[in-house]
Amino acid sequence: MSNTSLADDALSPKLAHLGDLIARYSNPEFQVAPGGHVQTIAAGYYTVSGLSRHVRLGEFVAHKSPTGIHLGEVVRVEPDLTYVCPIEPGEPIGIRDTVIRKGAFRISPLDSWCGRTLNSLCEPIDGLGPIAEGLSRRSISNTAPPSMTRKRVEHGFKTGVRAIDLFSPLCLGQRLGIFAGSGVGKSTLLSMLARADAFDKVVIALVGERGREVREFIEDTLGANMKKSIAVVATSDESPMLRKMAPLTAVTIAEHFRDQGENVLLIVDSVTRFAHAIREVATASGEPPIARGYPASVFTELPRLLERAGPGPEGTGTITAIVSILVDGDNHNDPIADSTRGILDGHIVLQRSLAEEGRYPPIDPLASISRLARKAWTPDQEKLVSRLKTLIHRFEETRDLRLIGGYRQGADPDLDMAVKQVPVIYDVLKQSPGDADSQDAFADLAGALKAAAGMGNQPNIRR
Repeated sequence: MSNTSLADDALSPKLAHLGDLIARYSNPEFQVAPGGHVQTIAAGYYTVSGLSRHVRLGEFVAHKSPTGIHLGEVVRVEPDLTYVCPIEPGEPIGIRDTVIRKGAFRISPLDSWCGRTLNSLCEPIDGLGPIAEGLSRRSISNTAPPSMTRKRVEHGFKTGVRAIDLFSPLCLGQRLGIFAGSGVGKSTLLSMLARADAFDKVVIALVGERGREVREFIEDTLGANMKKSIAVVATSDESPMLRKMAPLTAVTIAEHFRDQGENVLLIVDSVTRFAHAIREVATASGEPPIARGYPASVFTELPRLLERAGPGPEGTGTITAIVSILVDGDNHNDPIADSTRGILDGHIVLQRSLAEEGRYPPIDPLASISRLARKAWTPDQEKLVSRLKTLIHRFEETRDLRLIGGYRQGADPDLDMAVKQVPVIYDVLKQSPGDADSQDAFADLAGALKAAAGMGNQPNIRR
């Protein structure tokens, strides 16, 4: 055997081993992540040197501390420094600590997550043990499907809440906002809507919620429906990063079920606290405010979140989003409320004055609008609702006149009818969380009007 053949035989195993190493380390999962070191530490963020060339805005990094590995999000990139907001509150950070790039935060939803309560990082917090992970990994920063590939919204459904089913009916794939001041009843109404039977899955994001109310909402409100529900919770005492991530994690889970062809109900309580969390993160990183203390990134993130809900591409299911918006100082034109109202497909307005009268849910039927109501109403129902709104408006605009004794029966037939029928309509709209869901709101209204005026004396209320 020649010397050349002997050399080739000796070299072959080494070349094969080298080829295995190249193939192994060419796989992104085995590549060594770029790293840097902590340079400065401030309230709400820290800076890292050595990462600027390797990271992008919104990506995650891992900080190695004496207590373990802690995640953070890149919020600002400069030529020599990267600004990072820590995910966990109270994370111990030291100068020259090592920070490595992790990339986009991804989750792997699975059907077995139903019935579980998770935090923003998809870690179980219900004490029921670990959760399994699915095969596909999804970034929580996904974009909405292209507009021309999405299905049309066509089919209405019953929520069981009479005030909504009568005046602002919803459709599968619609995005609805509930606008109200603090303490008026947003969360209570959301809990009633979460019981709707039209959905295969329910995904709930509780953002900045009071810690004591989480178990009440899950155990008392959802009850048996928790079997098909997943709750993502970030309470008010958690970091702004976790509060910002909670709705993103929830909508990503909803997208997983939508892509399997299921109809999903997504509830976010509340979008305002999501905006507050973005404001805290952006302000800490040095972004200037542009509208009543809110930086521009807030108005960029809101449509990116809300547009991900809605009908999916052909062949998939839908995400029906019902979100609450806290209007500061009962001002329904504050920046968050005004921006969100322009993105959504309808809005339910809760009035404090109605709650003070004892009318629950305190929905204002004249101020509430569903942009897709005509797809849920029949032509006769649409005419009837228009007539009902006319009567309610006539009743409310003459309230002061009637209080001072200026109303004389017989002078105005429309006002006479409004005085007789509107109080009955208001009674029908009253509904507490403990009441049974309405199966047919129009039939309930017709029965109440006939009972109040005597059988056959009122115009026929056709469905």
